[in-house]
Amino acid sequence: MPRRLFKRYMPDPQSIREHRSLRFLGTLLHDPNLWHLNRHSVSRAMAMGLFAAFVPLPMQMLIAASLAVLVRGNLPIAVGLVWLTNPITMPPVFYCTYKLGTWILQTPAGQVAEQVWPKVSGFLDEPSWDLLQLMWKPILEPFLVGSLICGVVAGLLGYLLTLLYWRWWVQRNWARRRNGRRPRSG
Repeated sequence: MPRRLFKRYMPDPQSIREHRSLRFLGTLLHDPNLWHLNRHSVSRAMAMGLFAAFVPLPMQMLIAASLAVLVRGNLPIAVGLVWLTNPITMPPVFYCTYKLGTWILQTPAGQVAEQVWPKVSGFLDEPSWDLLQLMWKPILEPFLVGSLICGVVAGLLGYLLTLLYWRWWVQRNWARRRNGRRPRSG
């Protein structure tokens, strides 16, 4: 695996451990797997980071970091992967998760907007519990179901593809070394 590339952009573990906003984690940040680049920690980080990228909640980076600490995955990679859903990519990604949720729940998306919008437009001036209840079934439920499914699928694919890629990389390097050696004579 191209460790030098990862190490070039990874922050220093000591500076992160001593950062004043992360002191509350204490000794949890001292686990070596949170910082090492091995196939297990990187694949776990891929799974947790990709899952957290599809979570439609604020503080996705904190969610990814907590999950990485929980499963002992590489912390910087998990947190960095959350930025796949950034302010530019978030609208199309979350629209696709909503459409997946409507397809899974068999809710017609176009009719939902026509039915809900006249009722919701009166509540838009001030957010309220009534607005949330009105939007839950037709809009938020498919959106959350689609986000959960996409997060789980992306996390599993990220985990498996990272393990497969790592194995392929190691086997390729071993084959190159073996082919590069010449038998000794005499």
